[in-house]
Amino acid sequence: QVQLVESGGGLVQAGGSLRLSCAASGRTFSSYAMGWFRQAPGKEREFVAAITWNGGSTYYADSVKGRFTVSRDNAKSTVYLQMNALEPEDTAVYYCAAALTKSNHPGTVGYDYGYWGQGTQVTVSS
Repeated sequence: QVQLVESGGGLVQAGGSLRLSCAASGRTFSSYAMGWFRQAPGKEREFVAAITWNGGSTYYADSVKGRFTVSRDNAKSTVYLQMNALEPEDTAVYYCAAALTKSNHPGTVGYDYGYWGQGTQVTVSS
């Protein structure tokens, strides 16, 4: 089992940047693919980004491609989401998630992931 704790959310103006962190504890972090999802008020949870267990491949939703970057530091058991050029439409609670897989193609839907953090609020003002 792995426990996940997100941090780094906050209020930022449109065009600004934030970096989210997700610290993992428990079993070997490097055995897990990691994903970021978000949920805006009144909307369904949606996929944002994912990274393979070794950081070799990354995947992004079209809406964030070119603006967001996912990375990980297995020595620190932490995954990051660097968010640049933020837009009001990026306002949501952001969740990190872990999937016990060494596949080169981590999932992009919620049920692919067995472990979730509690979420961190990101608010982008116009």
